[in-house]
Amino acid sequence: MTDQTDLEKYNYDKFVPENFMPWMRFDESPNLGEQAPDFPLWHAETGEETSLSAIWSANLYTIVEFGSFT
Repeated sequence: MTDQTDLEKYNYDKFVPENFMPWMRFDESPNLGEQAPDFPLWHAETGEETSLSAIWSANLYTIVEFGSFT
């Protein structure tokens, strides 16, 4: 078997545990009430770059939802 890049591993062809479980690292997630780490974000339509910290500093509440179209 050849070495796969992370992108190739992420874009798996079957939704079976051996493909998605390596990505399930809940133990590395912040606990409820802890501040999430900052990271860059890009506007989907304009491509303008911002950051998570810029969003949460401008809003009283910030909900971040992550998903996949695998």
